[in-house]
Amino acid sequence: MSISQSMQIGVSGLNANAERVGDISNNIANASTDGYKRSFSSMVSETVGSDQTAEGAGVRAEQRHDISTTGAVRGTTSATDLAIEGSGFFVVSENADEANQANYALTRAGSFSPDDEGNLVNAAGYYLAGFPVDESGAIGAVDTNSYSDLETVNIGDQTIAGQATSAIDVRANLPSQATGLATPGDPFISSVEYFTPLGEAERMSVAFAPSGTENLWTMTFSDNEGAVLGSADVTFNDSGANAGSPASYTNVQNLATAPAAFAFDAATGTATVTLDTGATPQDVEITLGAPDAYGGLTQFAGDYSGLTISSDGASAGTLVSADIDADGMVYGVFDNGARKALYQIPLADVANPDGLAPGDGNTYKISLSSGPLNLLFSGGGAVGPISAFALESSNVNVAQELTDLIQVQRAYSSNAKIVTTTDQMLEETLQIKR
Repeated sequence: MSISQSMQIGVSGLNANAERVGDISNNIANASTDGYKRSFSSMVSETVGSDQTAEGAGVRAEQRHDISTTGAVRGTTSATDLAIEGSGFFVVSENADEANQANYALTRAGSFSPDDEGNLVNAAGYYLAGFPVDESGAIGAVDTNSYSDLETVNIGDQTIAGQATSAIDVRANLPSQATGLATPGDPFISSVEYFTPLGEAERMSVAFAPSGTENLWTMTFSDNEGAVLGSADVTFNDSGANAGSPASYTNVQNLATAPAAFAFDAATGTATVTLDTGATPQDVEITLGAPDAYGGLTQFAGDYSGLTISSDGASAGTLVSADIDADGMVYGVFDNGARKALYQIPLADVANPDGLAPGDGNTYKISLSSGPLNLLFSGGGAVGPISAFALESSNVNVAQELTDLIQVQRAYSSNAKIVTTTDQMLEETLQIKR
């Protein structure tokens, strides 16, 4: 090996260790960057020619990335901050509703927040992608090996249509001591809210009038305008195992003006009220409780409890917030109390995460080394669940990086010594001629 070759080897050592210092510096600078994955250089020896006995030619640094090692997860106060508890990557795009698949990338940086149009975008400016959900809450058939069916997750000015009420369950206790009096008292009146097909809230009133006969009550139903729809009598059991429950329903009367109507099924304790709320009348079933059963109307001594109801239907609503569950389902929460699935966030999986090609903003691209793309759903085995109100920290260990920095500094100084020593040897060679 010649003196000049020795100098070149020393120079290769200086270059390789300089690259290592660059990796370490980048790691330390990004120690607080959410989702950042550390890079490092592996030192690889070089030889001249293909002969195994060839003399050495120095060293080079091969940069690698520790992408598969996860960072610590910390809590935040934002519902759209997301962290992955395990393997997988969020799919993001450079622009909202990106049509060019080349502009999609993967990331672990989940600091998403809505922009002025409601699109979820992270701190690096990349938009979160997901599969849109249909009215039934399903995503349908989608391509899980490409980005073609993905859309930008948007939680902006969305509305939900009103839903007409079709069923109401009623619970109430009627005071047994109010019946059987020579002069019955005034009826107990409560109202029930229902929604029309246009989402408008209206109220139906129900009056329970005690009679002079013990345990007998007359129920009268009236619409939102106060017009009487119909009535029925209910007699309660006063003894035995079913004491306090309805015994029978009788004397059903339809008092409504068509197209409104009133009907009652005495066997089930269900009133069917037809309301004149549009060109097509609206039917609402009101469940009061079957004979000899509890769970609806009851009659026990004490006070009138008022109506406790549960019903379907809702007014039209505007999106006020969003929440994301562990399965990656994005739900919209509306001001009418409704909660509706909007998007399913997939997580990208590759065979070799450390083989992904790094890009700006903590993003990665598919490469030959990483293997092909698979879009999976969180918690489905290969990828972990998603945590809202959380972010993944960098996987950089600053103490380890500083230790490596000291080692690299020593190695760099040693290689510099090779260069200076070789220079002195060349100087001595020149002195021979003199």
